[in-house]
Amino acid sequence: MRLFLSSFRLGRQPEQLAHLVKENRRAAIILNACDTLTETDRQLRLQQEMTALTELGLTPVELDLRHYFNKTEELAALLPAFGLIWVRGGNSFVLRRAMRTSGFDTLLPDLLRHDALAYGGYSAGAVVLTPSLRGVELVDDVEACPAGYAPEPVWEGLNLVPYALAPHYRSEHPESAAVEQLVQYYIDHHISFKALRDGEVILIDGEQETVLS
Repeated sequence: MRLFLSSFRLGRQPEQLAHLVKENRRAAIILNACDTLTETDRQLRLQQEMTALTELGLTPVELDLRHYFNKTEELAALLPAFGLIWVRGGNSFVLRRAMRTSGFDTLLPDLLRHDALAYGGYSAGAVVLTPSLRGVELVDDVEACPAGYAPEPVWEGLNLVPYALAPHYRSEHPESAAVEQLVQYYIDHHISFKALRDGEVILIDGEQETVLS
């Protein structure tokens, strides 16, 4: 399993993401955590990710999970074409529901177990891989519901890492104050967690896990 879990954007060592990707340099950008934004703002954020990945020598395209809501078989046929899935931050609950409704959450674990591709993401894109989103409502609006989404939140994470994550910890980020409350929630509820400051990345390559700072 190859994972690049960042607090914010590509972190301080973006070349490590490029090294994690094998021969297939096609990258799918999932931006659904931003689906509450206006289309103009969403496109600006997409262009940021496109530029950053292109500068790493990757060939990015957007993969909008909304186009695959209740079309899991179509998504399953598409995903193996990519060497990297890159998931932008935003609202963790919106992103998690997009993954559930499209079936992405059932497809990704098998692809990672067979080392068919790498997964990278930051903030919400990393948080959704944890066992549970309980506590994340202290940071993200659990009731945010873009058009076309089911209103019920999904509290279960994809459980691809065995601990919770607290991105933007003590960083110059608008959510950092709320993340302090999230960290205290994890402590109070005896939940194993890792806090990441902006610039830091958890890199998992097979059995090896490293924190890049």
